[in-house]
Amino acid sequence: MAATHGEYRAYLRNSVDIEAGQHRFHPVHTSEGTYRPLLFGTLAVMGLLQVASSVAILLHLTGYLQEVDLSRAPHRPIEEVQTQPVLNALKDPKKGKKSLPSAHLPIKANQTFSKKLDPSNIEWDEIHGNLHKMRYQRGKLVAMESGFYYVYAQTCFRYYKVPGSGSGSGSHTAVGLSNTQLIQYVYHESIKQNSHFSLLMKTGSTMRWNDTSYNMYCAQQGRGLRLFQGDGLFVKVSNARMLDPEAEGTYFGAIKLSN
Repeated sequence: MAATHGEYRAYLRNSVDIEAGQHRFHPVHTSEGTYRPLLFGTLAVMGLLQVASSVAILLHLTGYLQEVDLSRAPHRPIEEVQTQPVLNALKDPKKGKKSLPSAHLPIKANQTFSKKLDPSNIEWDEIHGNLHKMRYQRGKLVAMESGFYYVYAQTCFRYYKVPGSGSGSGSHTAVGLSNTQLIQYVYHESIKQNSHFSLLMKTGSTMRWNDTSYNMYCAQQGRGLRLFQGDGLFVKVSNARMLDPEAEGTYFGAIKLSN
């Protein structure tokens, strides 16, 4: 009977411990019920923020595209857009009536230059050159439209001695080769200043050439200049009798860039 009573007390103690253990686990069930709504709420807020940001980006891009209006932009290569003014200026005047004024003139062959040391004017070949909305008059290029122009010039000098002839450059008289000044001058004649001309550009060199070999030197220069209708441009050189008569070496021109 004593054993039975002891077993019953042990049974009661174990039952109390089990119930106490079950009560200790109750907070866990309560905590899980609290975190689950919080987790769902956080995910919902993050989803709403993502949707809102996507809509904002879409509206921004839509407004930008409407501002640019790509549907009306001409679909042309970048190279064509960047070089279009130059291509228009160099366009054949017979094919493009909207091309800008331009001129390119090679040197006129068989010119007779003075033997003086003063610089001489160069005559240019308008027959084999190109003149568009510009005039040529006795060595001068004349602007027919006011605007900003790019003016360029190149002159080549050469000297060689034909064996047995005793003279340089074929028919040219021998020159002092130890100290030969080859200078190119480009002048601007202003119509607003009663045809007063001023030096626009100057370049050249003092050459020491060999009397027994072929010698050649080229002077080249160019710059931008505002011209008014009726303004003129012309070129002078020292030692003009030594000019290279080839059109590829000695030429003169201008092209209008803008108003």
